[in-house]
Amino acid sequence: MFETETVSFTRMDEGTGEEYQLLDRIYKKLDLGLADNVLEQLKRLSGDQMGYKIDRYQHSLQTATRALRDGADEETIVVALLHDIGDILAPWNHSDLAAAILQPYISPDNHWLVQHHGIFQGYYFWHHTGGDRFARERYRGHPMFERTAEFCERWDQTSFDPAYDTLPIAAFEPMVRRLFARPPFGDGVGAAA
Repeated sequence: MFETETVSFTRMDEGTGEEYQLLDRIYKKLDLGLADNVLEQLKRLSGDQMGYKIDRYQHSLQTATRALRDGADEETIVVALLHDIGDILAPWNHSDLAAAILQPYISPDNHWLVQHHGIFQGYYFWHHTGGDRFARERYRGHPMFERTAEFCERWDQTSFDPAYDTLPIAAFEPMVRRLFARPPFGDGVGAAA
């Protein structure tokens, strides 16, 4: 996948235009494989049920299935599928990791939703573990408060059911590939404010 040629510099301010063109080509190859890498990371959530009736992979598929069946737009369905992708690498801030992966490819509203869904999901259980189930209230008044609360209410917190007719990854893979085929940040030049 990677080129065998390397840059000569050891400090970025010493790089030449040609060297940065080389690095740009390498990064573009990474970008082309991003959907595969994300899907592979998602599949790593399978196996250990972590005490639930289904594993995190099935939870992710089930959340996306519910979003699809409720008529959500394709970007939101992919967000539903990937909202917990950070569980293994960042168990205490998985929402931030998922949001960082998705940010260049999704709307600011969906970015906010995925970044904050963990706090909103806490409403359903934090009071049982010594936490503040109303922690999400600090965001009341934010334009995405109700939509994020609804995401958790309708799709996330209900998606631990082994009897639910969950769609397979094949139903969502084309959507994931379309999302990651978009130009990053919509125009390829940097994050929106």
